[in-house]
Amino acid sequence: MAADQRIVIENCSIATVDADDTEYASGHVVISGNRVESLGAGRAPEGLENVVRRIDATGHLVTPGLINTHHHFYQWITRGLATDHNLFDWLVALYPTWARIDEPMVRSAAQGSLAMMARGGVTTAMDHHYVHPRGSGDLSGAIIGAARDMGVRFTLARGSMDRGEKDGGLPPDFAVETLEGALAATEETVERHHDASFDAMTQVAVAPCSPFSISTELLKQGAELARRLGVRLHTHGSETVEEEKFCHELFGMGPTDYFESTGWLGEDVWMAHCVHMNDSDIAAFARTKTGVAHCPSSNARLAAGIARVPDMLAAGVPVGLGVDGTASNESGELHTELRNALLINRLGAHREAALNARQALRLGTFGGAQVLGRAAEIGSLEPGKLADLVLWKLDTLAHASIADPVTALVFGAAAPVTASFVNGRQIVEQGRLLTADEDAIARSTREQAQRLARIAGQA
Repeated sequence: MAADQRIVIENCSIATVDADDTEYASGHVVISGNRVESLGAGRAPEGLENVVRRIDATGHLVTPGLINTHHHFYQWITRGLATDHNLFDWLVALYPTWARIDEPMVRSAAQGSLAMMARGGVTTAMDHHYVHPRGSGDLSGAIIGAARDMGVRFTLARGSMDRGEKDGGLPPDFAVETLEGALAATEETVERHHDASFDAMTQVAVAPCSPFSISTELLKQGAELARRLGVRLHTHGSETVEEEKFCHELFGMGPTDYFESTGWLGEDVWMAHCVHMNDSDIAAFARTKTGVAHCPSSNARLAAGIARVPDMLAAGVPVGLGVDGTASNESGELHTELRNALLINRLGAHREAALNARQALRLGTFGGAQVLGRAAEIGSLEPGKLADLVLWKLDTLAHASIADPVTALVFGAAAPVTASFVNGRQIVEQGRLLTADEDAIARSTREQAQRLARIAGQA
């Protein structure tokens, strides 16, 4: 849409998720080009020029688009496997299969992962891709291309592993990179694809995988590389009790202290999971403004535990939500994580107020923007911010008797998405993608999953 063209959305409830949690029971949003021009109570101002579309959003709640802060797209084609395993056994079971992925598989899996999220209200996605088997092709390019074609704002966390089986790691040796190779390939990916502009559709982060599969030197040099290039850092942290034991045995300290010793705490860092954090760990994250990607469904699926999200928020830790890989969260949706985050964090005696509906919505929107370093651009509905927003239909049987729209969205069944806009461009209409053929993606992912299973079985 041209910069001077406008879309007017009216007669909707609005949850802006701004600093004051401003809400309107019946209001309007005006999009101009790729920005939110204005919003407020009642009808849009009269006399607006170049209005190319008016949307009567009666019965809808408008929110900022959802922001996913942790995912592994390639796992879309290994869903439904190792369903009764903890993290370590799950990794051991699946790494031999993952080590056989190639570019066509990764492209198809990325399309499936992105499609499922986008049709459910995600406007900004990220992918932590760390499996780069030798001769597998341009995997980063395939993932970024899939996001570009889908029309979703995107951060690629270019992952890496340099600790294979021969060095005591979990992945097969042919699925890991050398230290020098990982750093060089990561730098090339940043230089080729990262866009630092305000309305960037593609950004890149430096993202070694986890303490189990990377050397200390890869962590240290990865942090130095990211800061030299001016990009963010991402990894897995404190996911399981086994990780804490591993760090103490190998490094003589817990995961948080180990990360700090390698330069991996800071406002340009975010970590996935952070389930097993003591008071000192949370204080260190709060002091350094290190972010957390909370993945409630995956943590439950792998029996990793319950992250102390309410305590993190109270301490001032930036927290967003993550789908995580769809081999440990088969639904692949983020809007269901709003509800799961709220419910899981209430488990235990006298925890009925641990998280509320508006805190859950903030995790999935503004919290995610903070974690990705884009809070000035996305994550809330405010004039001048990018026009990434969702219209949730709340007047059907599933939600119509719930008076408060935010409560309906978070506590109720997954709400239908009538429209989703990214950068001012509509990408979803009545729950269907406008930018991709969902049926073709389903066929492709099924074929590539079967192909990967054959190749892994023959190996």
